[in-house]
Amino acid sequence: MPALPRPAIGPGSRYTARASTTRRRPARHTDVAALSRVLTARDLWLLRMLHEHRVLTTHQIASLAYTSIRSAQRRLRTLHQRGVLDSFRPLVQTGSAPEHYTLGASGVAVLASHSGCDLGDLGWRPSHTGRIAYSPSLGHDLGVNELLIRLTAHGRTTPEAGLSFWLSERSCARRWGDIIRPDAYAHWYEGEKLLPFFLEYDTGSQPLGHVEAKLTGYAAFATQAGHRPALLIHTRTASRDQALRRRLAPPARTLGLFLATASADFTASSPWGPWWGPLEPGDTRRTTLTGLATRWSRLGPASELEPSDADTALTLPVPPLPPVSEAEA
Repeated sequence: MPALPRPAIGPGSRYTARASTTRRRPARHTDVAALSRVLTARDLWLLRMLHEHRVLTTHQIASLAYTSIRSAQRRLRTLHQRGVLDSFRPLVQTGSAPEHYTLGASGVAVLASHSGCDLGDLGWRPSHTGRIAYSPSLGHDLGVNELLIRLTAHGRTTPEAGLSFWLSERSCARRWGDIIRPDAYAHWYEGEKLLPFFLEYDTGSQPLGHVEAKLTGYAAFATQAGHRPALLIHTRTASRDQALRRRLAPPARTLGLFLATASADFTASSPWGPWWGPLEPGDTRRTTLTGLATRWSRLGPASELEPSDADTALTLPVPPLPPVSEAEA
């Protein structure tokens, strides 16, 4: 069987997934009611995050919800042994990859019970983890999550700045799929400044013309007040970033988009920093996310964010950070 296509660099590059077989698992089905004695508010938050974003690594979970990688590993190992989480660990050419966590069978049952939904509403199957592990989009999905998790985790050490709202690609498609299909939607804040934005995470696999064709949909997306979120395009390399900027600058200006680009060559450690270059007439020098919010006065949050009668407990947005609890620190 030929190998599935993988990006040449970055998350998801050149690895073959294998199941995690070295950990003890429950010999029989776990009593879901019994788990209520041991699952914390942070554990339940993690289940919702995994349902929303499909897969998170140990390091990503630790940066959002734990004080150290070791404390995260201990708790995740316990949840894995109880069947609440499932996991796989990709094989890489050098070194070792972190554990990649997904929802386990018991975790899905707990999530359905806690949300008052039928088990079938979650769309989970026993092959869930395997499908994610071998998905050609795994590297892309991990890259999107890593970028937004870095923005979210920044708020743990800098309370006046961070990510206050985050929707996955699937949630975006459910709300706006007839117009646009971004890889994520989020709100960055710093003080009183707010940058609502759609994210296109570009891996370089699509022709430039395909990326350009998406701009028409984003231009059509405006609220009744005429405001719209920004569009951020994040690429893997500076050369791809420059190629996109040359191709997209004319249509972005014609359509009146609030569009900025950046690449992983600069954003790896501080994606909120001065790496984002706006595509508009005048000053195109790179600036911070907060600088973009200051520059674009007619930004506005997307529509259809408020809960409606069509929403269930499983479709409501998940807070990017877990509930604060001294007992869980």
